[in-house]
Amino acid sequence: MQHTLNIRVFFFNAKTDYLPYYKNFTMTLNEDDRIQTMLGEIKKQNKDFAYPSEKLILKLNDLVVDGNETIGNVVKKLGTSLQIDPVLSYRSNHCLIINDEDFMKSYALLAPYATEDDEAYYKSLYATHYSSETFRFSHDYIGDAVLLLAHRIIENGSEHKEAVLKAVSDPYDGLVACEYENNLFHARNHTSVIDALNSMVTHPDRSSFLDKIATKLSKKALCYFNKESIEGVHIACYAGYTGILDHVHEKIIENHAKVIRFSREGKGCGRSLIGKQDNLAYLKAATTLLGALDAGAELLVVADIDDLAMFKRHFASIQKRIGREIPLPLISYETFLDLCEQSIKTAAV
Repeated sequence: MQHTLNIRVFFFNAKTDYLPYYKNFTMTLNEDDRIQTMLGEIKKQNKDFAYPSEKLILKLNDLVVDGNETIGNVVKKLGTSLQIDPVLSYRSNHCLIINDEDFMKSYALLAPYATEDDEAYYKSLYATHYSSETFRFSHDYIGDAVLLLAHRIIENGSEHKEAVLKAVSDPYDGLVACEYENNLFHARNHTSVIDALNSMVTHPDRSSFLDKIATKLSKKALCYFNKESIEGVHIACYAGYTGILDHVHEKIIENHAKVIRFSREGKGCGRSLIGKQDNLAYLKAATTLLGALDAGAELLVVADIDDLAMFKRHFASIQKRIGREIPLPLISYETFLDLCEQSIKTAAV
């Protein structure tokens, strides 16, 4: 079977370009062809395109994928409209070729305590390192891979447990910055490993005096939804990891409101970082809320009650971190269901 692909491709050459840009390509490939074949076809059409000959990973529609992945699997998951980016655009030297010195720099933190097998394991996590969501918010983050290695070394009974934990506990860009989620094409969940590492260390409360004052003022900063019906309202849902996004969207449609989609509706919002790395937590929360607002939402349903509590408690600090007001009412899933019932009753009258 063949697939005709419409592809938007990232271009940048650090030697000649000031800013990156995109070019569009159309091609037909067999479903058994590999991504590497697709890249080769782009290169044939434009000699300025470049990609690594080894350790070939890239972003397709924001997911990190290996160059050996088949076109059939890509189309099944992502469709035929694709966008190609380097795994981290800010590290691009030439199109998909990146400066990856940071990968082994992170390994150097644990090299004194690692065996040859540990090093081999770490190198197998190359894609995991570059698929971390945290890099969107902290370019100096040490990466998920080195945290997984730290856990492995400790679990294997290393006598250097305290030294290993200290090595990955930078107060800004280490373990405290990790709210585990990655963007791998074949998703892997290492949350339990990160939780286990966090249980081994004591994170000081880094909330400043001004942050605590801002927390007290958060209620004044919040907007409230005062309508009795959601009919005609533009509604987004921040589902986080709850898995109820489709259900909420169905309810929105049933009640004659409009569904608003935004990119961070299923991502982490920074809640697990509160008290460890508040600055990063506020940035993730602000980016999430602004994503919904800027997409056109008039109301945001927050599926997890703990996420909602975090947004409300720290709302002033979240706005301060991003330097913008966020005039977006936030409601719980339960309140949303009550509004749906009210809409039904109103329609019946």
